[in-house]
Formats: sequence, structure tokens, C-alpha cells
Amino acid sequence: MLPSGGDRMKVTSASIGQLQVQPLANGRQLMVKAPLDVVAGFNVPLFKTVVELHVEVEAQAIIHVETREKDHARLVLSECSNTGGSLRVSLLHKLSFLLKCLADKVISLLTPALPKLVESELCPVLKAGFEDMRGELLNLTKVPMSLNSEHLKLDFISPVIDHSVVHLILGARLFNSEGKVTKLFNVAGDSLNLPTLNQTPFRLTVRKDVVVAIIAALIHSGKLTVLLDYVLPEVARQLRSSIKVIDETAAAQLGPTQIVKIMSQTTPMLILDQGNAKVAQLIVLEIFATDKDSRPLFTLGIEASSDIQFYVEDGLLVFSFNEIRADRIHLMNSDIGVFNPKLLNNITTKILTSILLPNENGKLRSGIPVSMVKNLGFKSISLSLTKEALVVTQASS
Repeated sequence: MLPSGGDRMKVTSASIGQLQVQPLANGRQLMVKAPLDVVAGFNVPLFKTVVELHVEVEAQAIIHVETREKDHARLVLSECSNTGGSLRVSLLHKLSFLLKCLADKVISLLTPALPKLVESELCPVLKAGFEDMRGELLNLTKVPMSLNSEHLKLDFISPVIDHSVVHLILGARLFNSEGKVTKLFNVAGDSLNLPTLNQTPFRLTVRKDVVVAIIAALIHSGKLTVLLDYVLPEVARQLRSSIKVIDETAAAQLGPTQIVKIMSQTTPMLILDQGNAKVAQLIVLEIFATDKDSRPLFTLGIEASSDIQFYVEDGLLVFSFNEIRADRIHLMNSDIGVFNPKLLNNITTKILTSILLPNENGKLRSGIPVSMVKNLGFKSISLSLTKEALVVTQASS
């Protein structure tokens, strides 16, 4: 029941919208906002009718950590009040002139009372809902997160608390060489078809396009040039033997300074499925007989693929390619005549596995900081894959 001058008003329906949680500038507190939508009516005996009002108000409160005896920390909610400028009271239906005048009088009396009602009725509900939430939760909102790339910055999109589950979405900003944002990855989580996760205190979602952007930002490095005979003499010997099958003269040209150049042509394509992830790359491989040559003996276009493993190590979410396969090989150009590139399938896979794979995995190991694992005191976490995202949650006990 709500007061309206000397009469009473009956609430016919009320709902609390989805809670929104945002970090405050001090980095040690959160602001939680709860929208309240109410339909209330009051009888007007003189006109034998019920006047219905639509009331919209938003409560806001501060979340902080309170430490009790034995260093036990818990999350508490305080400074609860209505949001400035959020109060709206309107008529639900059109009324006659006399009824509208009466309704306007009721609204003028009701409006000053609503902030007190928020404090007395809505705030206790919010406080009760936060009683069991862990104090270290505020550490989840330290943004932005650093990444080992000047072209990509990561941010948490404003976290949402839904049915006592804190849902964080990892957003990203892509920059050009001039430091200007060229692309934003900040679509909200409700656009994703994610499974319902019960009895878990938090969920971190890394959307598919953000995973691709991270991989591309970490492993992109232009050409990778290797003096094959000096770094990998056994692979150089196998390459010479493979080319000898195609052209003995070309094989004889390979000297101690033979060079392999590898470059990625496109952004990796990511394929996610329930429990599995695979990345496809288009790679160009050039073979130079010596370091003095300006033209390669031949150039191959390789459609390569790798299975991806995700894991958390030392507070980092790390990506790793388990292997690399040369699924298709195309002859792009050749100074030793046309030949079937399939003849080089084994040695091509060997070169990619020996040179490109450790190079890419070394860069991917810089990972994504996920300090919430330590901050929330989790001993272990669970990683799951859907067709649209990588999802991080607390592991089942």
C-alpha cells in the first residue's frame, strides 16, 4: 500500500528490472542500480471508478567490502536511495477533466513520498539479496585490462547481476597505428545464446569475435624469417630431399644460408563448438635458396588449421594451439617450373610445426589477465565453449 494524501493506494503490480552494476572511479566500490516499475490504483467513490498510475523509479546503492572477525569479508550494500531524476509518475489511462485534476493532485502528493518508500521498501530487498555475495566481487571490475598489444585494449562491459550470478562480458577496442579506435566489440551478453549456469557466483563471457581479435592481435607480426640450415639443420635436410624429388637442380641450389619466410595472410578464422575450438589460417610460405636471392624458388599458399586449448595459469587466461596442419597447399608462383604442391605436404607441415607453431604459442602465452580467479578465492575454474563464446565459471566442487 502507498500513501496518497489522506487515502490509501493499492499496488496492482510491481516488478524489479535487471540489476545493473558499475564500478566507481575509486576502484574500490560498485554502484548498483535497480529499476522499479509499479502500477497502483486508488478508488474515487464519487465517480465510481479506479484511477491507475504508472510509477517508475530507480534505486541506487553503493556496494563495498566489510571485514568482520577472523578477516572474513563480505559484500554489503549501503547508501541506498532513489536515483536523481529517475522518478516518473504518469496516468495509465486517459481521464475526464475532473478526474485528471484529482489524479494530478494525488501525483503531486505522491511524488515527494516515493524517495522515502524506496528507502523503506525497496532498499531492504536489495540489501537482503546481497547478504550472501562475496566481498571480493568488487575486484572483478578493475578495467581496462592490459594486453600485450598496442592495437587492442580489453574492457569489461558493465557487469550484470542476474539471479545472484555476476555476468561479466569481455569487450575490446581495436586501434589503428594512429591510436584511433577502428572497431568496438561491445555487444551485450543477452544477444548470446548461452546455457543457464546454476549455482555459480560468476560468469565471464568472451565472445567469439573478441577471441579472434585477441588471437590476431597477439600473433600478428608480419613476416617470420628463419635461416633454416642454421636453426633447424635436420628440417633443412628434409626440405632439400623433398625438393630433390621435384627438381634436383633446385635442390642443389639450397645453400647453408637458405631462408624460409612465413607470413599470415588473413585474420584467423575461429570455429567454436560445444567443447571444441579450431582456428584456420591462410599462410604464405616462401623458400629462398640463399640469403642473397631476391626471388624465392617457389611460394606456397597454405590453408592451415589448429586445435585450440584454453586454460588458466598464474591468473592468465591462456590460448594455445595444440598442433598445426597443412590442410591444403597451393602453388602461388615458382622459379623451378610447375609442380604438384602435395609433394611438399609432409615437409610443409614439419616447417609449420617447427617454426610457426612455437612462435605463435609463445606470443599467445602472454594471455588475458583474469585476476578474479585469485581475488574470489577460487581454487579452480571451469572453461566451456559454445558456438558463440568462451565461458569461464567457477569449477564445481
